[in-house]
Order: sequence, then structure tokens, then C-alpha cells
Amino acid sequence: MYGVVTRNAEEVRWPEFDRGFYEVKDVTGRSTEPIEDGVNMVSCFGDNAAADADPSLVAVDDFGRPATRDRKYFDWAYICPSRADYREGLFEIIDDCVEANEDVRLDDIGFPRPEYCRCGVCEESFKASEYEDRFEWRASVITEFVEEAADRIPGRVYMTLYPDPYPGHLYERAGIDLEAVEEHVDEFVVPLYDMAYETTYWLETIAKGFESALETPFNIELYAINIDIDNLVHAAEVAEAYGNDVFFGYEASNARGALRRMRADERDGVTHGDPDTDA
Repeated sequence: MYGVVTRNAEEVRWPEFDRGFYEVKDVTGRSTEPIEDGVNMVSCFGDNAAADADPSLVAVDDFGRPATRDRKYFDWAYICPSRADYREGLFEIIDDCVEANEDVRLDDIGFPRPEYCRCGVCEESFKASEYEDRFEWRASVITEFVEEAADRIPGRVYMTLYPDPYPGHLYERAGIDLEAVEEHVDEFVVPLYDMAYETTYWLETIAKGFESALETPFNIELYAINIDIDNLVHAAEVAEAYGNDVFFGYEASNARGALRRMRADERDGVTHGDPDTDA
């Protein structure tokens, strides 16, 4: 199956797509009303607007440096996952999504990097917890959030994963214990974004890593903005050899063109190479 990830509600209804993900809340903090005929998608701890409105919510390291987009490594601001009031706001958004469509995708879940967060709330919570190891405590925070969010979602629970399948990396980086969160997630989505897809051997390598790491089905999301159609087609062929489904991000017209090309080639018997030997 092929799907689209979009901020334009009408694009989820295009007949070329088997599934549509609609961004209800994105990393800028922009929010809109959920829709009935798409899977509503919520950026959880990526939120520039919340960070600008209340900088005390932002995750900080042990030097007090905030995880904001004006610093190295960060494309957007990260809210500390320990903040109960912010989490309650997320749950309200998820509840609104569920009223429109029972399936929900949880995006941008986790701590921003291994050295985060050392804010006062996290320090007190860790000290009061049963854990002696900080990484174990961080993982418990994220697993608890995913469990609470999933309990509010009667349909399928989708969760986006940072594209690093190397053993222990998601745990150390984001506080995501894959084995623990898999109990609450129906499908994962792994964005494997590139600006051109001129080569795809790395895409195959990362996808194969997730195939080995996960018991739960996972899907691959490709970047579609200004990508050459032939390159996007080849990337999709590689991705579908490993992922359950393939989704195209943020340029539905280009994605539609790629799918039409693929279906026309199938009718004509054209192939673009074996992803196992021609990546």
C-alpha cells in the first residue's frame, strides 16, 4: 500500500493513495482541526510555539542549554517529556483526533538527545523514582507517555521512529525502549528522507536494520518534495521490499506522479532493478 503525509486535507482523498496522514499539530506548533477521512498526526514533543510561549518547558542539558532550533543538532524546539501540564494538552489534542478518526499517529516522541533532560522537574522526578540508572528512568517516562496516549486511541496506533536502528541507539538518544513501546503500538513509521535519492544503498541498510529490530510492522516514509520521479520510484521500490507500506511526505502531486509511473511500468512489464542487487 502507498500513502501520503500532508498538511492539505484534500490530498488524503486522492484516489492514488491507499492511506493518508494529516498533520493536525506539527513541530512549528501550528494546529488545525482533525479530519474524518485520514489518520490524524500529532507532533508530541516537537513544538516551537510552545517553546516560544514558555521557554521553561524546553528540555535542557546539565549545562542548562535548551534544545531549541537555534542550537546545533536541533531543527525545532523540544519540550521536556516530563511536563505533566503539556502532556495533558497533548492528550486533549489526541482526544479531539479520536473523535474524528479512531486511528492516530504519534510523531516526535522522546527526549531530544542522550544528555537531555536535566531540568528541575526531571531532576526531582528521577530522584523520587525507583530507578538508579538515568537511561532506565528516561525510558520509563517515554513508555508511560506512549501507553497513556495509546489507551486513548481505540483504533490503530502509529508511532514515528527516529531513523536509527542500531541496537541501543533509540534507547540512548530518545529514551525509546522498543520492546516496551511495541506493546502499545500497532505500526511504526520510519522517515528515511533524502533530498535526491540518487543512491539508495543506505536506504536499504537502514530499512533492513529496522526489519531486524522490530517485531511490530513498520512503514517507510519517503521525502517527495522536488525529487526526480525516477529516483522516487526507485526509492519506493527499495522501501517496499522491507517496509509494510510506503508513504510519501509533503508533496502529494510528485508522489502521485511516482505512483502513476510505477503502475504504468507494472502494466508494461518494466522494472527498475532488484533492490537487493541494484540499490
